[in-house]
Amino acid sequence: MADASEGDINLGDSRAVWQRGYIDAETRALLDEDARWFLHQALSTPCLNVVERAEGIYLIDTAGRRIMDFHGNTVHQVGYGHPRVIEAVTRQLATLPFSPRRYTNRAAIELARRLAELAPVGVNKVLFAPSGTAAIGMALKLARHATGRHKTISMWDAFHGASLDAISVGGEAIFRRDAGPLLPGTEHVPPPSLASRFFGDDGRAHERLADYIEYVLAVQGDVGAVIAEPVRWTTLEAPPADFWPRVRASCDRHGALLIFDEIPSCLGRTGTMFACEQTGCVPDMLVLGKGLGGGVFPMAALLAREGLDVAGDRALGHYTHEKSSVGCAAALATLDVIRDEKLLERSRELGAHGLQRLQRLQHEQIRAVRGLGLSLAVEVAGAALAEAAMYRCLTDGLSFKVGGGNVLTLCPPLTITRAELDTALDILDLSLRGA
Repeated sequence: MADASEGDINLGDSRAVWQRGYIDAETRALLDEDARWFLHQALSTPCLNVVERAEGIYLIDTAGRRIMDFHGNTVHQVGYGHPRVIEAVTRQLATLPFSPRRYTNRAAIELARRLAELAPVGVNKVLFAPSGTAAIGMALKLARHATGRHKTISMWDAFHGASLDAISVGGEAIFRRDAGPLLPGTEHVPPPSLASRFFGDDGRAHERLADYIEYVLAVQGDVGAVIAEPVRWTTLEAPPADFWPRVRASCDRHGALLIFDEIPSCLGRTGTMFACEQTGCVPDMLVLGKGLGGGVFPMAALLAREGLDVAGDRALGHYTHEKSSVGCAAALATLDVIRDEKLLERSRELGAHGLQRLQRLQHEQIRAVRGLGLSLAVEVAGAALAEAAMYRCLTDGLSFKVGGGNVLTLCPPLTITRAELDTALDILDLSLRGA
């Protein structure tokens, strides 16, 4: 049954029906073996299918079927197995497969410099981590050290990772429910995407939400940070242009830091290197992840203002793979591909084309379509419709994510061709006609 959460829950009758008609006996045996050995958890078990290979925009399953991957956990900006990423990783494996924590290495230094140069002005100090969730934890710790305050303001419905500290500032029930005591001082406010539900539908709801955040900062008086997604990624919803500047000003008035979680939205997905470039304000910290490893290696980063370099006698991360030579090589190659293949421009161009095509779809069950660069969303009238469309598309060779229960989110590799994008949107069109 679908749920208004970070992804599809995988436990409904529709999943079982689809698998009976699509999955062969060999794959079914592998799925049963997977279920035998792995702990079961929502969102990732039972598994959908078994993949054997991945190349470009495609996953190839055990039956040899090619599936256009518009999900990819948003790690595949440069596609799967990009030759330059593979070559960089292979070369690094042959020379420096691991860099012990007490040492640094050329790839780590170069990647830190490149990210600092690409980030908004002033956000130029870097720490690496093996996951986005870990980088969120480092940001929370740095905010405490820098401000002397432990309280945070974050958004209900937001997702910042699955660890205990990340779900404390996160806002999704499927991660928080029955988890026991979470971090103290984690205040929550409604998300911008639901502002009109709580603050009126007269066009001023986001102003009132910004005023409410100002109020909470003033009343609490000891909030160390506001942490948020500049764009609600699961449903691809961005607040009005003046929202984040108002929050930025409130943070400055009350001595709180502004932390943007761009783990899924960074590196060109929205048509700019970072989504926050479109918000009209600069955060104090920027958290990156997912696509940073080129679809090959787990890599994340915390970028912070130079003035926040105040924890030299503390351990913010201290991860074993903190300056992974292989991960940094993959990330450097990824940045090179984005630059040399002009993927930011491609994201804007193909994103505009894709959004125009979605806007022309004539289906009464579509409630809204949205686009930011080459990230597209189709909001439909209910979870059952979203689920039906997803399984029809999977049968026809297109995979995407369902977010918020009823939003089809389409995030292809930025290397996709116009023809491939059109093919995928044709598949989506047909699925909605039959849903």
